[in-house]
Amino acid sequence: MADSAAVAAVARDAAADPALGASLLARRVLAGVWRSEDLVIEALARARAAAQLNAFVTIAEAGALAAAHRIDAEARARRRACRRSGLPLAGVPVVVKDNIHVAGLPCTAGTPALGAFVPHADAPVVARLRAAGAVVIGKTQMHELAFGISGWNPSFATGPEPGVRNAYDVRRSAGGSSSGSGAALGARVVGIALGTDTGGSVRIPGAFNGVAALRPTVGRYPGAGVAPISCSRDTVGPMALAVADLALLDHVIAGGPQPRPAALRKVRLGLVEALVTGLDADTRVAFDAALRALRAAGVTLVEVPMPSLMALTAASAFPIVIHEAREGMVDYLARHCPGLTLDGLVLAIASPDVRSFYLERVLPGRLPGAASSASDLRAAYEAALRHGRPALQRLYADTFRRQRLDALVFPTVPQVAMRAGADASDPATFAAIIRNTDPGSLAGLPGLQLPLALGATTGLPIGLALDAPAGSDRRMLALGLAMEALFGRLLPPGRARRKSVIAG
Repeated sequence: MADSAAVAAVARDAAADPALGASLLARRVLAGVWRSEDLVIEALARARAAAQLNAFVTIAEAGALAAAHRIDAEARARRRACRRSGLPLAGVPVVVKDNIHVAGLPCTAGTPALGAFVPHADAPVVARLRAAGAVVIGKTQMHELAFGISGWNPSFATGPEPGVRNAYDVRRSAGGSSSGSGAALGARVVGIALGTDTGGSVRIPGAFNGVAALRPTVGRYPGAGVAPISCSRDTVGPMALAVADLALLDHVIAGGPQPRPAALRKVRLGLVEALVTGLDADTRVAFDAALRALRAAGVTLVEVPMPSLMALTAASAFPIVIHEAREGMVDYLARHCPGLTLDGLVLAIASPDVRSFYLERVLPGRLPGAASSASDLRAAYEAALRHGRPALQRLYADTFRRQRLDALVFPTVPQVAMRAGADASDPATFAAIIRNTDPGSLAGLPGLQLPLALGATTGLPIGLALDAPAGSDRRMLALGLAMEALFGRLLPPGRARRKSVIAG
């Protein structure tokens, strides 16, 4: 074995590029080629150097180094026993969105009133990652209480300007609500992360920061130990620099075999007009080039009619979120922060858009519209559960079955990242950014975000999304593996990207 100085030097070289992949890092830690301690030291240094992004609420240096030491000791013991398998994430640094419980670290959900809340136990998803050997180096910033798509949050700032900033351009939004996880990945602080997704919250920051993200089928991952928005829509979602790492994280959390790349010549993807219109210029150029590349690879693209898609989504989305947000947070506070009331939480909200939504909608239980009442919300919520969402789910299921589709394909977001600032959270921008990710989320479907290209004029990342039948997560990941190989991967900010079939 190389001496310790040589091992440290190799580890530093490796850690400079987390895009090498979690599986490779873990195997080499287990083999004694690299040390988890060096991987963690380098990741912590990158996190501190990226302070201008406001990506972190907490950097857990002492705990991360202690965990890395334990992993290195276990790796040595395994080598002595000639056991070099297991621990699929051995020593690999990971970051966790700050609405997911990590034992011993604050869990603020991005809001001041929860700044002192420190969970005593890991959320099950975190426990599974740690049992696989992952090392949590910090908790990431987010759109406050996960109620937004821009990441503009004045709380817990580490940089000179508020709000989580885009890894490719600090003047731009990182997206949300898993803003810090997306920015930390895009800046190559780490290679894997956890976020949460209610209507696009891992896929939108994934698209804006040029990283991959998975929204699993609702119920695939345990949801305990997560500050809620909507119990019937929320899910933890892995984020990573490569689809292979998404598949690895999904394997660790949900079990089952890891997928292999799909044969694209056997794939049928659907195009829905409502999801592929109204694109900005850079997104249109990249998406059209991607479709040409898919056709050339043998993919069958089918235009499919779903004329009621947006109407069904609009009728049920807000009633479900507003009703479940109040009940969910009241229950969460009672279980985890019994000294804090929902009214007290709301009074301390720092982001104007989130505070307005809670005061005008969540607390009084009112739908948008001046004449709306709490009874109107209750009726709309019950109608959404009994009729609206089941009709949307039938529409998807019928479309997938009749057209023999593996998935729908569309731009993750119709535009590149908007300018950072308070106005990035206005209602019109919110509606535009969430347009493509919200319908599948409401239906509980799995969704995948793939980095596609850098815009020809803006140089900003553009994402491609898949929505697939419920329960087909592994098949969707297999599609993602094949499509990532076709399109190529984006290189870090500030460096020329690798030439690909969609270079434009």
